[in-house]
Amino acid sequence: MKLIIASNNKGKIAEFSQMLSPLGYEVLSQKDAGISLDVDETGTTFEENAALKAEAVAKLAKDCAVLADDSGLEIDALGGEPGVYSARYGGEEYKTPEDRNNLVLKKLEGVPEQLRTARFVAVLCFVSADGKKISVRGECEGRIAFEPVGDAGFGYDPIFVYGDRTFGQHLQILKNCVSHRARALAKLTDILKKEKL
Repeated sequence: MKLIIASNNKGKIAEFSQMLSPLGYEVLSQKDAGISLDVDETGTTFEENAALKAEAVAKLAKDCAVLADDSGLEIDALGGEPGVYSARYGGEEYKTPEDRNNLVLKKLEGVPEQLRTARFVAVLCFVSADGKKISVRGECEGRIAFEPVGDAGFGYDPIFVYGDRTFGQHLQILKNCVSHRARALAKLTDILKKEKL
C-alpha cells in the first residue's frame, strides 16, 4: 500500500520508511509521487500545520493515503520557542540547522542544566485514500545540551539530550523507539490497525 509523506525532508522520509515499511506501506516522498507543492504553514499549532499539509497533498494524491507531520522543539526557558517555527527559527539570517542550533545555545547562555528542560513534539495527520482523517501527537522530554554533540539525526538532534546522550549520538534504532515521531507513529499505527486502514 502506497503512502505519500507530505514532505521532501530526507531525514523524515528515512525515519518514516524505517518505521512504516514493516507494516506493509511503501513510503513515498512528495517528489517520488510527482507532487510539487510547498504548503504555507500558517497555523499557530502543530495540529493545524500538519492538517494543512496533509489535506493539500491529499487533494493531489490519486487513490493514495497521505501522512503529514509538523514537529518542533519546545524549550521551557525560552517560553516554548522555537515551537512551530523550529524549521525557520531566527528568520532568513539562520539558514542551516547548525545556525539554528547555535542560536538556541546563544539564547540559553548562562541557563543552568536544571532549567534547560525541553521536549520534541510531533503531530501526525493521516488522510486515508477515501478521505478519513486521523491526528495524533507524540512528545519526547529531554534537555538542551551546552554544545552540539554527535552527527547522527538531523535538525536539533545534536543539542537535544535524551538520557545521557544527545539524539545526535543515539543509534537510529533507539531514536526510532523513543522519539516524538516514534511515539506519535505508535499511536497512529494502533489506530490504523483497529480501523483496518
